[in-house]
Amino acid sequence: MPWYALHTRSRHEDRVHLGLSQKGFNAFLPKIEVWSRRKDRRKKIRLPMFPGYLFIELMSLDNQTKLNVLKTFGVVALLGAPHHPNPIPVPDEKIDAIQRIVASRVEVQHFQYPKVGEPARITDGPFAGIEGVVLKTDFEKEVFVVSIELLQRSVAIRLEGFQIARL
Repeated sequence: MPWYALHTRSRHEDRVHLGLSQKGFNAFLPKIEVWSRRKDRRKKIRLPMFPGYLFIELMSLDNQTKLNVLKTFGVVALLGAPHHPNPIPVPDEKIDAIQRIVASRVEVQHFQYPKVGEPARITDGPFAGIEGVVLKTDFEKEVFVVSIELLQRSVAIRLEGFQIARL
């Protein structure tokens, strides 16, 4: 049976997964463990691997089935090509790969590097805590050049990917 990607409302993935399961659909919400920083401690929590999305396995894609899925609270749309009436199935090998990643419980990290012109904060090194604007990036080498205003002078600093965070 083919799998389809389903777009949900923001932070409604668990509720949609529960609603689809109660209706008898086979839904797959891949979750990963990440470290969460609280004020007084660090804790491992499970978050969706793809925020705002989950996968559903459908035997047939008739109008009644689509309507039943779309009427589930929190569902926005079944994903497909633009200007195409039917959703496009996700290849089984992609779903298998995601299931293996989730089952292996390896630590997966999402990186949201800042783009050129975006404000960023330096998180490591002698300039930790200072904010600046990204002037140049090289994603393959994970090198960033950040401009910092000090006493109305601009200083450019080369940083590695782990030393910078998007604001």
